[in-house]
Amino acid sequence: MNTNDIFIIAEVGQAHDGSLGIAHSFIDALKETGVDAVKFQVHIAHAESSMHEQFRLKFSYEDSTRYDYWKRMEFSEEEWAGLKDHCEKNGLEFMASCFSNEAVDLLGRLQVRRFKVGSGEVTNHLMLNKIASYSKPVILSSGMSSFGELDSAVDLLKSRNCDLSILQCTTAYPVKPEEWGLNVLDELRNRYNVPVGLSDHSGEIYASLAAAALGADIIEFHVAFDKRMFGPDSPASLTISQTTTAVQGIRIIRQSLINPVNKNDISKFAELKTIFEKSLAINRNMKRGDMITLDVLEAKKPRGYGIPASEYDSVIGKKLRRDMDEWEFLNYNDLK
Repeated sequence: MNTNDIFIIAEVGQAHDGSLGIAHSFIDALKETGVDAVKFQVHIAHAESSMHEQFRLKFSYEDSTRYDYWKRMEFSEEEWAGLKDHCEKNGLEFMASCFSNEAVDLLGRLQVRRFKVGSGEVTNHLMLNKIASYSKPVILSSGMSSFGELDSAVDLLKSRNCDLSILQCTTAYPVKPEEWGLNVLDELRNRYNVPVGLSDHSGEIYASLAAAALGADIIEFHVAFDKRMFGPDSPASLTISQTTTAVQGIRIIRQSLINPVNKNDISKFAELKTIFEKSLAINRNMKRGDMITLDVLEAKKPRGYGIPASEYDSVIGKKLRRDMDEWEFLNYNDLK
């Protein structure tokens, strides 16, 4: 990860709706947007879920249970390998969230560069321990977790020398602006001394841009071909065109942050200052001996033809040495 840039992750999640072809189509579409990584979710129903799991949101017309939905979201290891290869051939990092030890091992065999832990897994120390055994960087989403729960997860991962990053995340789809929790970015950074970022579910570009302006190191957002697509996350996703706009904005903001402006160094404005700054002039005909008062003064471009406008107070109460015409520049040698 380039420390001078923000690592941008486009999360497909389950937007492929179990179609391998659609999953590959997302890679083709996202390669043009400028994101760094395309992230999926590895669900292995028998290892992750049970028939007792309830739907977070009842959206499906074809899945009787949440278990059935996860089953339909599965790909084989060979298919996941094909998606990873497709990403890499297009200059994208393949990433996937894991939701079981079995999924962790599958991603380990695929030799992913890093692991992503969803916010629902922060308290799953069994899986965190398995992830740590691979000695790869870990990005941890903090969505539904308290600081106490995060402390325990961070302690576990740091004790295993994991290269850790943490994302502020609000588990709502879509999340409202008052729930973004941008204040948490600094709290995470100061509390854990690790790179931090935002996992956004707002469905708009604004939260990501705001996080970039606040110095986020990582930004993740869901993507969909259309917000009306079937699936639980589509309304909280960015379209492909929104993704392009978001990435451009994030990169521009980052360029601004890594190039701070020194307001004391105005050397490059020397010529412009001559053009735009002003000199004192008088706004009426005046006679020798007349007194300069505030109401007879005007400031006119350019600078350097009269007393600088910033020094107007020094001429108040002074008298003229000579007759002067309206709009003449006023210099110190014109004053007694």
